[in-house]
Amino acid sequence: MEHMTSNPASVVDEGRFAVRRTIQIAAPIEKVWSAVTQPEHISQWFGTAVIHGAGVGARGTLTFEGYGVVPLRIEAFDEPRLVSYRWGNDDASGTMPDEVDEHSTVFTFTLEPTADGTQLTVVETGFEATSDPAANMESHRGGWNDELDKLVALLERGA
Repeated sequence: MEHMTSNPASVVDEGRFAVRRTIQIAAPIEKVWSAVTQPEHISQWFGTAVIHGAGVGARGTLTFEGYGVVPLRIEAFDEPRLVSYRWGNDDASGTMPDEVDEHSTVFTFTLEPTADGTQLTVVETGFEATSDPAANMESHRGGWNDELDKLVALLERGA
């Protein structure tokens, strides 16, 4: 088995109510962009994605096994450098709303080409609006570790 890029873990920025992680992926920026924006690619490493339309304002869902359906909306889109998604994932209501609401958070993928491939940074913000910011940040910190490791494995295996 080929050696996969080893990346640092996510961190919680408590002062900013944010979770961030920067990773290196040995794949060209175009491939990484597709992986974080195209539903059929997102579904291979993250949640099962359905997105209606493209670009800012496009809406859809991410479905996670054992969790449920999370509503999603694209907030920013600058190919192939930056995409932001707002998602409703707060457990305060006890049910999954069909729409992203005031408890939603925003995660932004920023891509930069490097000599060896692509640097991908994810920053998720808005946790101060959730029912339990500390617990949610910790949960998502672990989530980004797991999900982005899957992304690296997917892209580097296919490279």
